[in-house]
Amino acid sequence: MSRKRRTPAPLDRAKLEELALTYLARFATSSAKLEAYLRRKIRERGVAEGAEPLDVASLVERMVELRYVDDAAFARTRASGLLRKGYGARRVDEALRAAGIDEELREDAAPEEAVARRAALALARKRGFGPFGALAEDDEGLDRARREKQIAAMIRAGHGFDAARALVDAASVEDAENWACEAEEWD
Repeated sequence: MSRKRRTPAPLDRAKLEELALTYLARFATSSAKLEAYLRRKIRERGVAEGAEPLDVASLVERMVELRYVDDAAFARTRASGLLRKGYGARRVDEALRAAGIDEELREDAAPEEAVARRAALALARKRGFGPFGALAEDDEGLDRARREKQIAAMIRAGHGFDAARALVDAASVEDAENWACEAEEWD
């Protein structure tokens, strides 16, 4: 026996607000992501007959005024989480842009050099790059193909070429850690 899926009821203003509050209770989000979610729900379910037109923008604005949505806090939290995972400044910026965070808030959430270097070090440690991995060595140190793959992976993770090269080419774990700490001394 197969069950028929029940078609969700069309939305009115109260149901749309309930959807917004439920979404906000479950997920940390930006105002742009909330607006996209609500618009998608309206497309999927439609608007109830006789209901007043649904103004998603004003509902999202009200959620921002009530501080249920805070784009600046979302940007800081998302950026710090990505940096802890080892992602670089470029990937952080891309993730925030995809979440609809405006340029000014993205710039505020951008990591300083010392933080970016610690993130690169965390990625190298986690993925076993450079001195953190079991090296396939030949006469010249790390073999060329493995070195290029490691540098490419760090660049895809959002780190600059210079940072990727510095970590992959580090002679020892201590050298890699010293490179990461150099930026803290500049501050």
